Amino acid sequence: MKKLLLATITLGLLTSHALAGQSKPESIQGVWQAVEVTVTGPGARTIVIPEPRRNLTIITAGHYSRVEDQAERPRPVPADVTKASGDELRAVWGPFVGEAGTYAVTANVVTMRPLVAKNPAAMVTGAFITYSYKLEGNTLWVTQQRNQNGPFANPVTVKVVRVE
Repeated sequence: MKKLLLATITLGLLTSHALAGQSKPESIQGVWQAVEVTVTGPGARTIVIPEPRRNLTIITAGHYSRVEDQAERPRPVPADVTKASGDELRAVWGPFVGEAGTYAVTANVVTMRPLVAKNPAAMVTGAFITYSYKLEGNTLWVTQQRNQNGPFANPVTVKVVRVE
């Protein structure tokens, strides 16, 4: 579930173009939080992210930054990080997500390109992910489309709300 949430919460970092019937683009620049994740395919389900929502995405004119704690319970605090075991360090750092990069919007698709990330695999040359999206007021739904490896077989949709 943690990897699923990691992939899907990333969807909350976007900018939008005009909604159908509107002539002026609406911006989602600001601060956002993921509130719900809908999983398709085997094991399909909707996950409501409880309060306090330990995720935050900041969107500017061309960049995004996000942090997220995906732990199901409070993460342990090692007495001495320099003496912590591998398992202790994984319990502390494994559920934490951090990423920042650039994005571009075309029609109803946004393409995100991480520049820095806790997970080095997200920063490989040519790495990207695209999402389709729908914006209604201060609520945005984004759905995975593809990444550098091809289309997603079971796309995930994330609902995010503007908090600032």
